[in-house]
Amino acid sequence: MLRQPIVAVMGHVDHGKTSILDKIRGSGIAAREAGGITQAIGASIIPLPTIQQICGDLLAKLKFNITIPGLLFIDTPGHAAFTNLRRRGGNLADIAILVVDINEGVMPQTKESIEILKKYRTPFIVACNKVDMVEGWRSDRGPVVPNIARQSEETTRRFETKLYNIVSQVFELGINADRFDRVSDYTKQVALVPVSAKTGEGVAEVLMVLAALAQKYLEESLKATDGPAKGTILEVKEQKGLGTVLDVIIYDGKLKVGDQIVVATQNGIIEAKVKTMLEPSGMAEMREKKAQFVQVREVRAATGVRVVAPGTEGAASGMPLLGVGANVEEAQEQLRKEVGEVLIETDSDGIIIKADSLGSLEALMVLLKEAGIPVRKSSIGPITKKDVSDAEALRAKDPLHGVIVGFNISKPDFQTNVPVIVSDVIYRLIEQYAEWKESQKKNIELAKLDVLVRPCKIELLKGYVFRQNNPAIVGVEVLAGLLKSGCPLMNKQGQTLTQVKGIQLEQENVDRAEKGKRVAASLPDVTVGRQVQEGDILYSAIPEEHFREYKAYKDHLTDDEKNVLKEIAEIMRVKNAVWGI
Repeated sequence: MLRQPIVAVMGHVDHGKTSILDKIRGSGIAAREAGGITQAIGASIIPLPTIQQICGDLLAKLKFNITIPGLLFIDTPGHAAFTNLRRRGGNLADIAILVVDINEGVMPQTKESIEILKKYRTPFIVACNKVDMVEGWRSDRGPVVPNIARQSEETTRRFETKLYNIVSQVFELGINADRFDRVSDYTKQVALVPVSAKTGEGVAEVLMVLAALAQKYLEESLKATDGPAKGTILEVKEQKGLGTVLDVIIYDGKLKVGDQIVVATQNGIIEAKVKTMLEPSGMAEMREKKAQFVQVREVRAATGVRVVAPGTEGAASGMPLLGVGANVEEAQEQLRKEVGEVLIETDSDGIIIKADSLGSLEALMVLLKEAGIPVRKSSIGPITKKDVSDAEALRAKDPLHGVIVGFNISKPDFQTNVPVIVSDVIYRLIEQYAEWKESQKKNIELAKLDVLVRPCKIELLKGYVFRQNNPAIVGVEVLAGLLKSGCPLMNKQGQTLTQVKGIQLEQENVDRAEKGKRVAASLPDVTVGRQVQEGDILYSAIPEEHFREYKAYKDHLTDDEKNVLKEIAEIMRVKNAVWGI
């Protein structure tokens, strides 16, 4: 016996994910007597009779027989839904719909969705939504392919251009795709189904292609079992009169009232007994406050159900839930392994990461590992003062690790000196961390650079001797590099003569002067007319060890600073051929 495939709906914000699901539900209202649509927690179960009703004559024309009992659409709002749907070793979804606005094409969250789908090796189709918005489009409620043929030549050209723009965009992301009726091998190409959530055209094809793919390629993984339930918690909430309730997707086995369950939390394993299970009655929409629930005694995979089990207050979204069979210790150990793979605290260095759920945390860890970014500690929930304290300790050891990276969480509501990087787009989060790290590395290098004697070349200006000695005060022009207070100066023979005691620009004391500036410089230990002359060219007397260090900081030097370094090296190598080498 086969169970319903679990279908995740993904896509960029406002591209119509919810609208397509709403249209599927709406299409089934007239088919209540044929089986109706059961609204499960965070999910929509579309049973076989309803699929047959929506697809109508299309199934007969294509001689296609649906054998799966229905489709379970995961209906959790928000882009993070897919990463929350996890089980050990992979993703909870068997197949996915990627919704793309045909008029806008691939957007940032579309790209992220594709990367996640590739990561989990989840088969998917692309629903090219809003075809009714193509200029000149004439809508028809029937199948979409015949309707495309009825469009004007100009409208068809516009439609094909938009469709194959998406084909080109996903190809750049490593996906070979084509219009579903032109796909010759579904194992090598992704099907694009034109659809309108507004008019309903293409909805039948979406359901049919999903069912066909599931039956042909997922049959083995869809075999139902009667063992203890395996599930994933979608949401934990408080409900008046019931207390803590868990909205759960059961992806394997069965669960009954009175069954013992084990639930993982960050603080350990919770054991509890199922007191009540609830499903919405009839055609109720789960997000409606007036939705009526009915109690059920037993549920089988794949389905969604609201579970009331006293003592489960510490549970979190994305955490696993297991029914206990004959051996409670075995179930507990299974949970520990699963959660322990994600919630880690090691002795090695690394950054601190946070996420809203176990699935989100796991997805973030995978990407960080691929990027070579070490993780010191990972946990679920909001950023705490303990997290900040830990990050401060890490920063003391390594400034590049003193940061908190958070996926699908908010910045803390308290003041902190520790950098906090948060985003609800996981790949943008990796980019932001990389940008922050590069900025930090640059700041660290610039700080190290600041303690070195900077390359500099100056000219003592003729007619600008304000004092000959004790100390000599002369007007100088910075010909190249950076003149800093405290900089030792040498002549063209490599003899160190003095150091810059002070600098004035327009009668204001400054600590540095850039190329092109004319300033007054205070030079002790020399007399103008003896050790130095008006018109002399002087260089910064760079210690040999500083010269060697500059090799690591060349990217932070200007071209004229590099040229001055070269001149200084040539001067010093007259007496020592291997100076600075």
